[in-house]
Amino acid sequence: MNHFVVSARKYRPETFDEVVGQKAVTSTLKNAIDNNHLAQALLFTGPRGVGKTSCARILAKTINQSEVEKNSDFAFNIFELDAASNNSVDDIRNLNDQVRIPPQAGKFKVYIIDEVHMLSQSAFNAFLKTLEEPPKHAIFILATTEKHKIIPTILSRCQVFDFKRITVQDIKEHLKTIATKEGVEAEDGALQIIAQKSDGAMRDALSTYDRVVSYCGTHLTRPAVAENLNVLDFETFLKTTDLLLEADIPGVLMYFNSVLSKGYDGQHFISGLASHFRDLLICKNPSTIELLEVDESTQTAYKNQAKAISMKQLLNCVDLANRCDFNYKLSQNKRLHVELCLMKLASIEDANLQKKKSHSINPPQSQENKQPESSIPKTETPTADQENNTKIEGVSEYADSENSKEALNPSESDQGLKPKPTKKNGLSLKAIKYKKEHENKTNANDTPEEVLSKDYTLEDIKSTWINFAEIIDKKGEKLLASTLLSDIPKLNKNCIEIQMPNETMKIEIVQNKGRILKYIQNSLQNTQIDLKVHVNAAQEKKYVHTKEEKYLRLKEINPKIELLKQKLDLDF
Repeated sequence: MNHFVVSARKYRPETFDEVVGQKAVTSTLKNAIDNNHLAQALLFTGPRGVGKTSCARILAKTINQSEVEKNSDFAFNIFELDAASNNSVDDIRNLNDQVRIPPQAGKFKVYIIDEVHMLSQSAFNAFLKTLEEPPKHAIFILATTEKHKIIPTILSRCQVFDFKRITVQDIKEHLKTIATKEGVEAEDGALQIIAQKSDGAMRDALSTYDRVVSYCGTHLTRPAVAENLNVLDFETFLKTTDLLLEADIPGVLMYFNSVLSKGYDGQHFISGLASHFRDLLICKNPSTIELLEVDESTQTAYKNQAKAISMKQLLNCVDLANRCDFNYKLSQNKRLHVELCLMKLASIEDANLQKKKSHSINPPQSQENKQPESSIPKTETPTADQENNTKIEGVSEYADSENSKEALNPSESDQGLKPKPTKKNGLSLKAIKYKKEHENKTNANDTPEEVLSKDYTLEDIKSTWINFAEIIDKKGEKLLASTLLSDIPKLNKNCIEIQMPNETMKIEIVQNKGRILKYIQNSLQNTQIDLKVHVNAAQEKKYVHTKEEKYLRLKEINPKIELLKQKLDLDF
C-alpha cells in the first residue's frame, strides 16, 4: 500500500499567493519584505487552521531567498519551537543562547514559536529582553490561537497580525480546485456542506474532504456527504416548514420522528430549524440575501418559501425555536419539549390563517340575502370610508359566527351577515346623521328575533359543551378548548355555571362567551340559556407560581425547612 499524504499537508501553501482568505495579512508581509520594513518580532493570532504557521514558514523562506538565489533551501535557518511542550524557563534560556549565533548561510535566522500562549509566566519574563532587543540576524514569529493569554509586555514588543476565519465561499472554491486536481467529481452542494462544517478553518475542511472522499469515492453528492457528516440537509428544514405552514401537526410530528430515527439529535434539529427561519428572514430583503451562504439553486428554494410566510410570523417562529433550543438541556423529556415547540409553530400559522379569513372580503351575496332597497337611504350617498367600515364590521361578525356554523340553520346564519355599524370616533356630522337614519330604517324593517324555549337536560348541556370544545380544538384554538374542559358545567335553572381555578382562565371564557352561548342555544333550540363563570379560590391556591409560594408550600409540608434555611443562610 502506497503512503497516503493527507490533503492538509499535501496542499499546504508554498507562497503567499497560495494562502486562502488572508489577503490583508499576506499583502502586508509582502510589502514589508519588498520595502525592507519587516519587524523583528511578529505575532500571528487567529482561529485554528487559518494559515498562521503556513504564513510563518513562507515568510521565513522568503526573507532569505530575497537575499540570494530564489531556489536555494534555507530550511536550516528556520527553527520551530512548540511552546506547548517547551514552556519552562530553561527552554527559553537555551533559545536565548542559540539566538546569539549568526547564520551559516543567508542573512536571517527565523524562530517560529507555535502555541506561544502555553509559556509559563517565568518563561515569558525570561524571553522579554531577547524579544525586545534581538540580534540583527534574528526574527521571531510567534503564533497563537489565544491572544488574550499572552502577557501585555510581550504583546507590546510584537507587531500583531490578526488572521480571520476563512469564508465559506473561499473554502468551497479551494476545495473545488483540489477536487479537480484529484480527479474527483463534486457537486456544489456537497462542497458547500463541507465548507460550512469546517467553521472557517481550512485544515478542518481538508480533513473532512479526505473523509468524505474515502466514503463516496470519486463522486461526491450532497445527500451522501450530509449522511456521512451527520448533517441535516436544508431540504429537511424546507419540508418541515412546509408542514408547519399547512398546520399539519400529525405530519410534522411524524417527520420529526423520522429525523430522530436516523440518529440525529433533537437539539441539532431545533437549532437548525431556528437557523432556517433566520435564513428565510434574510430572503425577505434583497439587500441581505448575500448573508445567505448557499448556492444559487438553494437560494431560489429559500426565496420561494419566504414568500409564503409573513415577516411577523417568521419573527414569532424564530423566537419560539430559539427558546426551545435554549431550554433544551433543562428539559427532562427532551423529545416532548421539541414536539411541543413544533405544535406551537404549527398552531401559530393556523391561527394566522383563520385571522386572514376573518378579514377577507365576502363574495357577492345571493339575491335572497340582499337587503331590500327600501332600507338604503336615497337622500344622501354614503362615502367610501363609511361603506368600508360597514363591510368590515359585517364580515368580522360573520367570521365569529363561522366557529359555530355546524349548529346553525341557513336562516340563522344569514342573520349574522347583516352589518351592524357602531359609533366610531372621528366621523363627520354627515356620516353620523347617515348612520342614525340607516339604523332607524333598518330597525323598522327588521322582524323581531324568534324566541326559542325547547326543553333540555343537564346531560344535553354537557354533551353540547364537549362538542363545542372538540370543534374549536380542530380549528386550532387548543388553549380555549383545554380551558373549557377543565371543569364540568352545572345547571342552575336556565343558567350554565362553571368554575375556573384562576382569573386568567375565567377571562378566556368570558371573552368567547358570545360564541359559546350562540352554539349552545342553536344546538338545544333555546335562546334563554345564559352562562356564568366563577373562580374557585380554594382551587386557585393549589397552583404555586413564584419561588416564595413554592417555599411556603414546602414549609407547610415540613416546618424543618425553615430551620435549614436559617442555618445554611440560604436564599431563593
